[in-house]
Amino acid sequence: MFTGIVEEIGKVSSASTARLVISARQVVDGIKPGDSIAINGACLTVTDFDRASFSVDVMPETLQRTNLGQLTAGDGVNLERPTTLGGQLGGHLVQGHIDDIGRIISMEREGEALLFRFEAPPEVMRYTAPKGFIAVDGISLTITEKDNSSFQVSVVEYTRRNTTLGSRKVGDVVNLEVDIIAKYVAQFTQPQAGGLTVEFLIEHGFTIG
Repeated sequence: MFTGIVEEIGKVSSASTARLVISARQVVDGIKPGDSIAINGACLTVTDFDRASFSVDVMPETLQRTNLGQLTAGDGVNLERPTTLGGQLGGHLVQGHIDDIGRIISMEREGEALLFRFEAPPEVMRYTAPKGFIAVDGISLTITEKDNSSFQVSVVEYTRRNTTLGSRKVGDVVNLEVDIIAKYVAQFTQPQAGGLTVEFLIEHGFTIG
């Protein structure tokens, strides 16, 4: 599990259809092969590392469902190690399982903040709500407003300086992961087909009447 609080911006050293090599400083401290790490919000497994970089293998499905397939050498990426049991939860619970990709459709300044609006597919939008959480490229953000096909977040200067949002522009593709609690609530409140019926009780040995 992750928190959506980015630890540092890494830089892509090399990118292929099967492997990413990322230059980093903080997240390589104490890292070992087999550890998980979130790259732009996607949970991947470390296969190799040294003092200044680490490598991960990427599957075709990951490249298709995220923006990792668009990365080239020199690109910045958001990096986060998994949260530790008993550690601070500064953002919200993030699994590192990208639900879909979205696209920046507008950026507008509001005082010291910058308002980002993201276009998102219906399967993502159904789990969004004003004041609810969403992870954008692995960054825990709060939705300020939404419509049928897009949502807006307000991003402060600190977040822009310490994540890749500071270099994003209109049209850029981002990874989206909806709040896990929203998923569970939606699942629990959906009508369940084939619920408890008289036929079910009789079939399983209960007598009626």
